[in-house]
Amino acid sequence: METAGNRIAAIGEAVLERLEGVNAARERALAETRQIIRLSANAVRAVHRNEFDLAEELLAEAASLKDALVNHLAGYPSIYWSGYVQDAQKEYAEARITLGVLSGRGVPDPEALGVEDAVYLNGLGEAAGEFRRHCLDAMRRGDLARAEEILGVMDEIYGVLVSVDYPDAVTGGLRRTTDMVRGVLERTRGDLTLALQQQTLTHALKRAETFIREQAGRGGVA
Repeated sequence: METAGNRIAAIGEAVLERLEGVNAARERALAETRQIIRLSANAVRAVHRNEFDLAEELLAEAASLKDALVNHLAGYPSIYWSGYVQDAQKEYAEARITLGVLSGRGVPDPEALGVEDAVYLNGLGEAAGEFRRHCLDAMRRGDLARAEEILGVMDEIYGVLVSVDYPDAVTGGLRRTTDMVRGVLERTRGDLTLALQQQTLTHALKRAETFIREQAGRGGVA
């Protein structure tokens, strides 16, 4: 007959075994989420250098890690729903969205990326910061049409995010991300408006200079 002491010892052994599994899952998650974040960040940098194929390779590696980790954590929901796992997925989503928009390859949805809806929306918002950088680069090149195009994408992102009216517990703190996007959008619109005004003034000055030279050539101006 099993004694109380033996029963407690058996229960304790089983609990320790399960905790060992949780701890191992946590250690793996910490290591692999760091890798996913690093690969995603490097992919974003590659996108800004127009190295789209390299970005794709980096994100394919990140996706492989992410999918394997998600499968492994199916039995450890407390680890899966921890902040760092969701953060890594958000960085991956941000990089994929940035690549899709700036390369013209299309915007992936949450199902294609294998991430939760709240994670996707936060990644979408974070991508707006990368689009601002792209807009500023386009403005420096004088490509204001491209800057206007990407500003339109940023405006659409804000329109989607501002329509989400659920508690932060459901959206993963989306309200803070939405506030960030609004600020980025307003600054970018202001920068582009100024650039357009400067371009208009520059064109007007060039037309005036051309007119003066033509008149001088005809003897109309001393």
